[in-house]
Amino acid sequence: MAERMIEANGVELCTESFGDPADSPVLLVMGIGGSMLWWGEGFCRILAGGGRFVIRYDHRDTGRSVTSKPGCPGYTGADLVGDAAGVLDAYEVSAAHVVGVSAGGAFAQLLALEFAERVLALVLISTSPATPGDRDLPPPTDEFGQFVSTAEVDWSDRESVIEYLVAYSRLLAGGRRPFDEAAMRELVRGDVKRARDFGATRNHDLLREGESSNKPLSSVNVPTLVIHGTADPMFPLEHGEALAEEIPGARLLRLEDAGHGVDRADWAAIGGGILEHSASADRAGGR
Repeated sequence: MAERMIEANGVELCTESFGDPADSPVLLVMGIGGSMLWWGEGFCRILAGGGRFVIRYDHRDTGRSVTSKPGCPGYTGADLVGDAAGVLDAYEVSAAHVVGVSAGGAFAQLLALEFAERVLALVLISTSPATPGDRDLPPPTDEFGQFVSTAEVDWSDRESVIEYLVAYSRLLAGGRRPFDEAAMRELVRGDVKRARDFGATRNHDLLREGESSNKPLSSVNVPTLVIHGTADPMFPLEHGEALAEEIPGARLLRLEDAGHGVDRADWAAIGGGILEHSASADRAGGR
């Protein structure tokens, strides 16, 4: 295990792998604003211990990957989808099981639609349909909307950023379980300290969509597992249910009282789901 700088889609990205490169590959795609640290090292080791070659990476403007001037991203959401394929190229992986959380789940959907040959199976966590459709899905909770619209943070002040991110993480946790503030503070502090320019993460909030797929989710033709918390305040459970209904053959794994993201308390359930799902896809594909 060691960080590795690669060139993907014309830019420099920081990556890290776990496990044996000869094992079935799993690509982890984080949501916007999140570096690869949010895929916990312990979680990655659960997957690697189950016989998977695991790759995680920093999106542009997160962690140690290339950064742009805050306020001027110069790339689109479509570029981040292309980056995922570029990471696979750098590791000489022709296709992988792609696991995406939050906006990373949207990127994973688009990867499966536009680069279908690169995806062995999909696992979509805490996310929502990435393509237009006639859906009546509930908005984020009132508490979530109030926080996003009223929270104040000084992006030039490291401590202010840390306090903001801890509070935001507490909100995303959903409020039905105890919140481990000490562990979250340690993760956030490490993320902020490690970043080339943490203020650049704000660029993700300014991203244009770019060239988007015009294919419906019903055209996704890889085995798909949807994992969704019942207390997700950003994308209520109905978003996960919609994904499972629209993607042919998709299966929904509900996480009772879980919020948004990959909480340590759910590592065993999520990791187990990924291992089982990827193994099933490998068997069906003759791997």
